[in-house]
Amino acid sequence: DVQLQASGGGLVQAGGSLRLSCAVSGISFDEYAIAWFRQTPGKEREGVSCISNRNDNTFYANSVKGRFTISRDNAENTVYLQMNSLKPEDAAVYYCALARTCTAIPTLFDSWGQGTQVTVSS
Repeated sequence: DVQLQASGGGLVQAGGSLRLSCAVSGISFDEYAIAWFRQTPGKEREGVSCISNRNDNTFYANSVKGRFTISRDNAENTVYLQMNSLKPEDAAVYYCALARTCTAIPTLFDSWGQGTQVTVSS
């Protein structure tokens, strides 16, 4: 079975930075796109960023462009999300997810990590 484990969340002041990690096992990692989503209570799950396989094309939500950077290390089967200049509205549970193709539609992802909590204080 596919396993994804998200980590790296925590408490940070507005303007600070965090680096999230998603470790993946059970698949040929370099054949899949990996995305980050986030969700807060009462809101729809929101696509944050995605990185494709091999060519490493990247996509970002407008709300995080210029502040977040997604990357992948195929040798370590891990994807990262570097989050800089964090804002209170970035606070959420962040989930990593796996699909063959990058998409912002959550239901098209077959495998999900457990999520990691990001809290941003003003």
